[in-house]
Amino acid sequence: MDYSGIKALVMGLGLHGGGLAVARFLLKRGAEVTVTDLRDEKVLAPSIEELDAACKEMGRQPVRYVLGKHEIEDFKNAGIVIKNPGVKPDSPFLQVAKRIETDLSLFLSESPARLFAVTGSKGKSTTASALHWILKSGRKEGKAFLGGNITVSPLTFLDDLSESDDVVLELSSFQLGDLKQGARSNEQRAMGKTSLDGGALLKPSAAIITAIMADHMDRYTSMEEYVDDKRNIYRGQEPSDVTVAGDDEWGKSFRSQTKARPLIWSHLPLGEGLSGGWIENGRGLARIYNMDGISGEIEELVPDCLLTPGEHQKLNMLCAALASYGLGVKADAIRGALSTFSGIEHRLELFHEANGIRFYNDSAATIPEAAAACITALAEKAPLILVTGGSDKNLDFSPLAKAASKAKTIILLADSGSEKIASMLKKANIPWCGPFDNLDKAVQCAISKAAKGDIIALSPGCASFGLFLNEFDRGRKWKEACLRLC
Repeated sequence: MDYSGIKALVMGLGLHGGGLAVARFLLKRGAEVTVTDLRDEKVLAPSIEELDAACKEMGRQPVRYVLGKHEIEDFKNAGIVIKNPGVKPDSPFLQVAKRIETDLSLFLSESPARLFAVTGSKGKSTTASALHWILKSGRKEGKAFLGGNITVSPLTFLDDLSESDDVVLELSSFQLGDLKQGARSNEQRAMGKTSLDGGALLKPSAAIITAIMADHMDRYTSMEEYVDDKRNIYRGQEPSDVTVAGDDEWGKSFRSQTKARPLIWSHLPLGEGLSGGWIENGRGLARIYNMDGISGEIEELVPDCLLTPGEHQKLNMLCAALASYGLGVKADAIRGALSTFSGIEHRLELFHEANGIRFYNDSAATIPEAAAACITALAEKAPLILVTGGSDKNLDFSPLAKAASKAKTIILLADSGSEKIASMLKKANIPWCGPFDNLDKAVQCAISKAAKGDIIALSPGCASFGLFLNEFDRGRKWKEACLRLC
């Protein structure tokens, strides 16, 4: 689409690359771009530098920046506003906008590629990455691309796509919520219309929903409201598509609502007549029934030996395997690809070993259940020194506190979530160190407690606000501190 002469307002430049990709996309298509962000020039310096370089490369005038604040007139005068997923739809600035989009809605309106979409509370990044790994392995035609909430805007590769390509998108509840309802202007509300129509835009050939757990309860009023945003991942699907969901109550509701062919992922073998996959003797197996109720053979999709530890990671691999298997990828190709998948940064990432001590980065564990899964996965391997805690999102920390008894030592980072964790640890008579408001001190404490053969891991179970810009910044700084101090 040509945006020549259109005044475009990018709401949120950020540091993940999403706002930068949107601005570059609009500049390339001729728009007059203004960028507004509540953060100041000093914080946003890396993104500003990249965007200014892009303007010079394209021969365009520098973009206009409004930083440290938003100006209501910019939203009134813009022909199009592109919002960051983190901005609430009821923002008063969005209420005066003529047209509102996101990088995702812009991408979906133009992409010719086959789409695979992944959401969930935890495991979606690993599942999306594993699925991408499967789809790009041994291809004879086209390419496979990965983007979305995994910090790669799909706009960065939109112009490279063809109909023979596959795109895997990791989608957060915020991104899906934007597509479902959009943020409407006064004029659009009066007409009963929204600029973001999820039913028209999001039509994945395969939709995957990983584990559903309480998250973002500081933004949603209930689990039902949170999950309803997740449901938009399959609302635009057709009967020829597949929806992969769990065997719990949420998964049952997803499978009952989707128009696509439902596939179940489960810890346990599935009953007769149910299509999907399960874990048995360490392997991920699958069986799919056709329209006449005739089942195919039971196939091994996920091998027993993986490079990523933990039962929860094996289930993530199974989700990815079922989506590709359901759309025709051969079982042996899936199994071979997953046997070489080494995981991704910030998710149970083994990044260093020194003096017989292994160091892990699980900074993307931003809810208590994810940190508990990390403890279970690693404490089975060796004595675990766990660095945990951070900002609270109005969540229940009892799963983390219960699992903490498996760790050799607990070290807390200072913040509101850690106060709740400390209270629970005290009741359970589990000692802890800290809380530390300095990452170096936490690392030094962890090293002092570790012996040869031990594991030191960061798995916060909390948000990262306060000491860090985001969970990725937290993970990078954790790795830097460990490498520097060990």
